[in-house]
Amino acid sequence: MTIVGSRRMTDYGRRVIEKIVPQLVQDGWTIVSGFMYGVDKYVHQTCIECGGKTIAVLGWGIDQETDTKIIDSGGLLLSLWKDQKGTLWTFPARDRVMAALGHELIVVEAGQKSGSLITAEMAYKLKKPIWAVPGPITSSVSAGTNQLIADGKARMLTNFQFSIYNLQSNSNDPILKLIENQGLDASEIARRLGRSASDIGSELTMLMLKGEVEDREGKYYLRDTGGNERNM
Repeated sequence: MTIVGSRRMTDYGRRVIEKIVPQLVQDGWTIVSGFMYGVDKYVHQTCIECGGKTIAVLGWGIDQETDTKIIDSGGLLLSLWKDQKGTLWTFPARDRVMAALGHELIVVEAGQKSGSLITAEMAYKLKKPIWAVPGPITSSVSAGTNQLIADGKARMLTNFQFSIYNLQSNSNDPILKLIENQGLDASEIARRLGRSASDIGSELTMLMLKGEVEDREGKYYLRDTGGNERNM
């Protein structure tokens, strides 16, 4: 699991990390991050404190890194270079490695021009599942995560009691099963499921926020994990 976020980590971001990392470690995930100050380093630190294994992907040469806490805990320091200073071009190269390494990606906090969005875009192109933590609309470091959700490139991560098996889309959801092969409007979904229109409307709204459902001209269709509609 790759976890990335802003260098300007807030108390909110810190609390999110303290919630999700211990659960991921407990469920057997190895945590990948970028070893920069802010979210990245706190992710590594929290993982180690929980007894987990973490991989730090460096944006500079391996010979320039002397911090051995990750290695001492059984983790790994990884770099594309032997002796290279961090520059504007090395960090996007590092982001590509992080996107490829993780089975899935979680973006904790990200500003509108955050490097974490580069990682998210690369993971999106690789069709990796992407999760974004929603934040206050007044927070500049939540602007990027909120935009990922709004654009349908990431699913909204709000429930931190997940396991290695249920991070994936809930394919047993009766609404998702119903529209798997065809688009339906809300009233037809409510009629077929024997539910009230208001309840179905609320659930459809949440499914759209999570990036699982697309509304096109009043009918609802599934999205695939890469964000493309399944029913065209």
